[in-house]
Amino acid sequence: MTSARILIVEDEESLTTLLRYNLEAEGFVVDVATRGDEADLRLHETTPDLVLLDWMVPGLSGIELCRRIRARRETERLPVIMLTARGEEADRVRGLSTGADDYVVKPFSVPELLARVRSLLRRSKPAHVADMLTAGDIELDRVSHRIRRQGREIHLGPTEFKLLEYLMQSPGRVFSREQLLDGVWGHDVYIDERTVDVHVGRLRKAINRPRQSDPIRTVRGSGYSFDEMFAVAE
Repeated sequence: MTSARILIVEDEESLTTLLRYNLEAEGFVVDVATRGDEADLRLHETTPDLVLLDWMVPGLSGIELCRRIRARRETERLPVIMLTARGEEADRVRGLSTGADDYVVKPFSVPELLARVRSLLRRSKPAHVADMLTAGDIELDRVSHRIRRQGREIHLGPTEFKLLEYLMQSPGRVFSREQLLDGVWGHDVYIDERTVDVHVGRLRKAINRPRQSDPIRTVRGSGYSFDEMFAVAE
């Protein structure tokens, strides 16, 4: 589950701390928003892999935020788990009918919540739970942190490994430099976007040999993409 990104929308600090600790211990990348309107802005900037959404956050209610998530094409299939102290059947029905995929009533068991998160990701983002990613002639093993291309082992530094893993999870999708910084380095890390170009250059040098096509496509004015159509050059 190393690179799945989860956005927690919750204003209760103690619960946020508990959730962040346990999710990060499972290998997830965690972002936090304490207000619904703040979360709405975040979701327009970058799309996480799953949202843990409190019903009663200030600024914009969880119910309204869930409606907005489902109304946008970019997030209409984004997994949402609603967190709430409301346990009445009518409230659960309302939350699910708004578009939430699951509903957890406070206080809840953290292991049970983690199981629900893994289950939703397994259905919606299978690449995030697979131990092995394969595209073209490249294999990336998340457990052993080994990469092979046509049987040749490729040695990458930790940042280049995370960058390749992030790109291979969504082949064909174009990521801006800002999105790559956010997804690979983290939302709270402030470094120059040109850093992405440096690490992409290192990654290309490591994985490509003469007569091998480059699977990383530069999209002028937009960013980078892992080309799902690449093949070994003849």
